[in-house]
Parts: sequence; structure tokens; C-alpha cells
Amino acid sequence: MSLAAYCVICCRRIGTSTPSPKSNTYWRDVRKIIKFTGSLILGGSLFLTYEVLALKKSLTLDTQVVEREKMKSYIYVHTVSLDKRENHGITYQARKELHKAVRKVLATSAKILRGPFADPFSTVDVEDHECAVWLLLRKSKLDDRTARLQAVQEMSETHHWHDYQYRIIAQACDPRTLIGLARSKESDLRFFLPPPSLPSLTEGGLWCFGGNGLPYAESFGEVPSATVEMFCLEALIKHSEMPTHCDQIEANGGLQLLQRLYRLHKDCPKIQRNIMRIIGNMALNEHLHSPIVRSGWVSLLAEAMKSPHIMEASHAARSLANLDRDTVREKYQDGVYVLHPQYRTSQPIKADVLFIHGLMGAAFKTWRQQDAEHQGPTDEASEDEARHTTCWPKTWLARDCPALRIISVEYDTSLSDWRARCPMERKSIAFRSNELLRKLRAAGVGDRPLIWVSHSMGGLLVKKMLLEASKKPEMNTVINNTRGIVFYSVPHHGSHLAEYSVNIRYLLFPSLEVKELSKDSPALKTLQDDFLEFAKDKNFQVLNFVETLPTYIGSMIKLHVVPVESADLGIGDLIPVDVNHLNICKPKQKDAFLYQRTLQFIRETLAKDLEN
Repeated sequence: MSLAAYCVICCRRIGTSTPSPKSNTYWRDVRKIIKFTGSLILGGSLFLTYEVLALKKSLTLDTQVVEREKMKSYIYVHTVSLDKRENHGITYQARKELHKAVRKVLATSAKILRGPFADPFSTVDVEDHECAVWLLLRKSKLDDRTARLQAVQEMSETHHWHDYQYRIIAQACDPRTLIGLARSKESDLRFFLPPPSLPSLTEGGLWCFGGNGLPYAESFGEVPSATVEMFCLEALIKHSEMPTHCDQIEANGGLQLLQRLYRLHKDCPKIQRNIMRIIGNMALNEHLHSPIVRSGWVSLLAEAMKSPHIMEASHAARSLANLDRDTVREKYQDGVYVLHPQYRTSQPIKADVLFIHGLMGAAFKTWRQQDAEHQGPTDEASEDEARHTTCWPKTWLARDCPALRIISVEYDTSLSDWRARCPMERKSIAFRSNELLRKLRAAGVGDRPLIWVSHSMGGLLVKKMLLEASKKPEMNTVINNTRGIVFYSVPHHGSHLAEYSVNIRYLLFPSLEVKELSKDSPALKTLQDDFLEFAKDKNFQVLNFVETLPTYIGSMIKLHVVPVESADLGIGDLIPVDVNHLNICKPKQKDAFLYQRTLQFIRETLAKDLEN
């Protein structure tokens, strides 16, 4: 202060004095001012430089520690001295005030430059190459949904980070961000930490929901454990369709048990798919999302999403979609699978196409490419998946019409009640149609224009669903948005399979579904008459295909399942194709007539909707 006062006095003397050639007082005062001012500026600059460097040192991450720990899943921060003597005195108070001033300058500049710096950190806190990680993390937790989704997208599209940077995200992100990364196509699997260690097994072995069911079942005979476990999983699938039972599964350690089985059966895709079905059903209950995430299932599902096998990827996609409440409004119940889009996408979805399989069909394999001619319907759902590498609605149709949401539905069917494992499985077409209609409405079917694609008995289900929907005011959108229907060999007037089954009914013991396909069935005739009148009134666009070749059932029976006259709905084109009943919905290749004609029908029927 005295130095500044002296400079002020000198300046006043210079201002009031007149320079004289005979006196050197004027220049002497100027030199004094320069001397003292220079000392003040130099000293002040050195002090500020020292304080800024001290500030940066105290707030910067210890990069040497970070370099040493890059390959570990921990974040180390430089520790603060615990010596109380260093936290008192004029120097400490001055440094504290300077730190506050620097932070205010950074915050102000960030607002001016629209930089997303957060209060807990700034560019002073971390090295330059770390800023993007922390800024994206902060952005992913904002209340602004648009900004949050953009942050997740930027994370997923980043592929130049080091391993430890991905682990920083994995540890610091919230469940919403983690699920978003799992549903992003380009996400690196390093974003996902390995699942936590599983608890040790208690008495009773793997299946220990408080009992010892597996050893008890094995005591009846030499039954492979995998077979018993498959039956247990199928029972759990039924239980997981009930919310209260899902709570019991979670409370009794079911998530950890299922994860242990999932890891043990890496070579058994069917067991893994059933486990993912259970997780997908449990994810329908939002209060269970947190336990599912904590148990490490998101990491396993993210890995399964990238599987080259369509069935594994689709089961994982369903589970993650049910967990993702940030971008998905719909809920996909058991048996409803989205084939496209399975990841988050910026592509607007303008219409839906639904695929409904028939008797002894399946959500994926019914729609594969054409294979061997001599194959019975009982083989369709049990063949080795490795032999079928494609599902044309997912691969061809999704590529040709990316603005479509493509859904495939699966439900249990049986040719004979000899195979029924439970009396409840004897379901009529009317029962199944109401069940499927409820599930599809929960998935948002009816909110957009839609086309139904059906094979065999699946076509009868579609007809029954539309008639039932027309009677319910809450289902009006399904009717109003239905644009057209494709029928692949649908027995509108009955099937020879039902007649054959009746003739040997004491041997075959035909299922209820098969009995309802008889041309003498009153229910089938009523369904045909009611739907034909209804479809004409609503002006639905219809395309019918029918097989012209017989189908081998087993190795001895050869049968023309749906004759031409039965496949004729009464409206729409009827196109005979030289294939058998099983291959009527399986094009040989993408440029085959069967697929190209179906694609043409979908494009023409949805032309106005896809243009909007």
C-alpha cells in the first residue's frame, strides 16, 4: 500500500510541475515511477503465476496414478493434506479467495460460450482429454430428455477412448444411461462392467427357492439335469407372467439363480433364451428395474444383443426395450418380439407389420428361407437353430422398408393332446385371439397404420382378433389403422389335416386347435361369414397365397394341408405357388416371386402412410 501511495504522490508532483531544461527533477520522478511500478507489476505477476499453478496442482487429477491404473476399474483422485496448519493463515485465505474467483470466471465464461461445465468440476479439474468423458456423463443426467438422449448417442458413437475411460462411464453412469447404451447399436461392450459375484450356493443346489426340487425330481429316475432344468424354466416363465410371482422370484434370489444358470449353459441357447424370457417378463414391472440392473443383467443382455443369432438377439432386445422407459412407451409381453428396430434409432417409424405364425410354427423359424422339402410340421419348432441363419422379415423387409416396425408373435400350439403338458394348454382360437389382442395392444399395435401377415391357423387368429376388436371401443384404433392382410395358405373353409386327424382320432388324439380346422366346424363357418362381411365393409386390402404341393408329415404321411378352394377368402387376389404348406411363407431367395409380391403389396398398401 505504501508503494502505491508513493507512486500516487510522484504522479501528482509530475502533474503539477513544469519540466525545466535546467532541472532533472521531472525525469527523476518519471524514473522512480517506472522503477516502482515495474517492481509492482513483476511481483504481482509472479504471485499470480504461483497461485494459479498451486490452484491447478491442488485440483488436477494425479495423472501418474491414472496412467498406472488405466487397466483397473477404479478412479483415483489426488488426496488433500490433513495438516491443519496448512489450512490457516493469510496465505491460505488468499488462496481460497483466488480459487473462488477463478471458478467464477470459468462459470461465467462457460455460460457466455454455452459450454456445459458443471458446478462440481471444470476444465481445471481434469486433463483436456478427460473433459469429454465427464461432460457427457453430466449431460446424460440432465432433466432435459433431448439433451440426455444426445449424450447417450455421443457416448455410443465414441470408439477412440482408452479402456479406463469406458470404465469411468461404466462406474459413474446412472441405470437410465446404462440401459440406453445397451440399446445403442454402436456401443462398445467396455461400457458394461462384469456382473457382480454371485452368492455361494446354499443347501438344495441350484434350484433353491427354499426347497430341493431338483434332487427330488432326479430321484424318480435317470433324468438329465438339463431336461429337468428346462421344465423348471418353463414353469418359471408361466409364473413370471404374474406380477406378484415376479416379486417372489426376485425376493428369493431368482435373478442371481437365473444368472448362474445362464453362465453354466453357454452352450445351450434354448436354456439361455428361456432365461431371457423370464427376465423380459420381470422387466414389465418397473419397480423391479433397479434389482435387475444391480444384479448385472444389463451387461449380459447388451452382449446378447450383439449375437449373430437372431433368436438370442431378439430375446435380449425385448428385455432391454421393457427396461428402457426413456424412449419406449410400449411394453412387450411374453411372445411379442420386435424384429425391427431392435436398437434405438432416429428413423421415424410410420407403420407396423405383424407376423402371426400357424399351427406348430414359431416367431422366427416360420419366416426363414426355404429349406428341405421333406420336413414335417412337428420338426419346425425343434430343429437345430444353426441350420437357419436368417429370418426374412428382419433381414430383407427391414432393409427394404426401414420406416416399419416389424413384430413377430409366438404362441404355443400342438397337433395332438398327447404332447400337452398341462390341461390349461388346450386353448381355442377364440381364447388365443383375445390373449394375443391384449398383448399386441400393450405393445402399441393400433397406434400406427398396420398390415397383418399370417400363415395357416395364424390367419384364423387374425380374423378373430379383428372381429373381437370391433366389439370393444378401446380397440377401435386397431380396426381403424388396419390397412391390409396377407394370408399364406390359411384354411378359411377347413383343412385336410383336421379331416385326417378325425379319422384316426383314437390314435392321434387331435388337439383342440386341429379340431377347429375341420370344414364341418360351425365356429369356422361363422368366423368366415362374419369376417368376409366385415372386411368388405372396412375395405381391407387382401392378398392370398396357397400351396399346390402336398406336405410330408413324418416319413409316411403325405397330405395336401390346405387346398386351393379353402384358401380363397372371397376377396383379394389368390395366387397359387408351387410349394408345400410349410414353404408357402419361406421364399427361396430375396428376388423370388413370393417375397417380391409380398413386398409390393406392403409398399402399395402403405404408400400414403409412408410418404407422410
